[in-house]
Amino acid sequence: MNAELVPARTLVSDVLILIKFRIGSMVVLGTFVGYVLGIGQAIDPISIFHVLFATFLTASGTGVLNQFMERERDGLMGRTADRPLPAGRIAPEMACWFGLILCGMGIVYLGVLVNDLTALMGALTVGIYLLLYTPLKPKTAHNTAVGAIAGALPPVGGWTAATGVLSGEALALFGILFLWQFPHFLSIAWLYREDYARGGFRMLPVEDPQGHRTAHQVVLYTLVLLSCSLMPALLGMAGVAYFGVAIALGLGLLYASLTFARYRTDMHARRLMRATLVYLPALWLVMMVDKIV
Repeated sequence: MNAELVPARTLVSDVLILIKFRIGSMVVLGTFVGYVLGIGQAIDPISIFHVLFATFLTASGTGVLNQFMERERDGLMGRTADRPLPAGRIAPEMACWFGLILCGMGIVYLGVLVNDLTALMGALTVGIYLLLYTPLKPKTAHNTAVGAIAGALPPVGGWTAATGVLSGEALALFGILFLWQFPHFLSIAWLYREDYARGGFRMLPVEDPQGHRTAHQVVLYTLVLLSCSLMPALLGMAGVAYFGVAIALGLGLLYASLTFARYRTDMHARRLMRATLVYLPALWLVMMVDKIV
C-alpha cells in the first residue's frame, strides 16, 4: 500500500478497522471494571493509564493478526469483504508486522509497568484467541466456547493489575463475561449465518439451520449467567442494590433469549443482540457504583 495515494481519512478509518477499535474499546472497558473492583481505594491515574493503554495495544494487535489470518475468508463474506486486507488497501505483510509489534509492546508494557501476572493474562488472551480460537473457527462449532475464554480474561487482567493475585472474585468476573458471550455471539452468528457459511466458518447456526440447538444454548447460558451474576454480591464485591439490579437485568435478558428461542427469526435475534449490549455495560456500571459507594 502506498500511503501517499490514500486519503488521510481512509487511512485512519482502515487502521481503526484493522485494530478492531470497537472490540478493543470493550476489552479496555472490561479491564477497567476489573481494576476498579480490585483496587479498593482511590485510583492512581498513572497506574490505570498504564494498565489500559497496554491492554489496548495488546487487544489491537490481536485484532490485526486475526484479520491477517482470516483475510481470505473475510473476502468471501459480504460484511467483511471491504476490510482493508481483503480489499487490498493494506499489504498483508505490513499488517502482520504491525500486529506482532502491537502485541509484543502491549505484553512487555504490562510486564514492566504493571506486573508479571497481568502480562501473563495478556499473553494468554493473545495466545488463546490467535492460536486456538481463530484456527478452530473453520473446523468446529465449539470455537465459540474457546473464544469466550479469551474474551473473558480482560476483567481478570484488570483485577490482577490492581491486586497482584488471582482470586474467587476474579473468577466471578471471568464467569460473567464468559457466559454473556454465548447469547451475544450466537445471536450475531444467527444474523450472519449465511455469510459465515460463505466464509467457511463453522458457527453453530450454520450447522443448525432450524435453530433448535442454537436456541437451547442461548437459553441455557442465559440461565447460568443469571445465577453467576449474583456472585459479586455474595463475595462482597457489591451490595444489595447490585443484587437486585442483577436479577432484573438477568430476567430481561432471559426474556429476550426465550423470545428468540420460541420464534428464531432475524428480528428476535437482533433484539437479543441489542439486549446483550445493554445488559453487560449496565451490570458493570451498577457493580462499580455499588462498590465505590
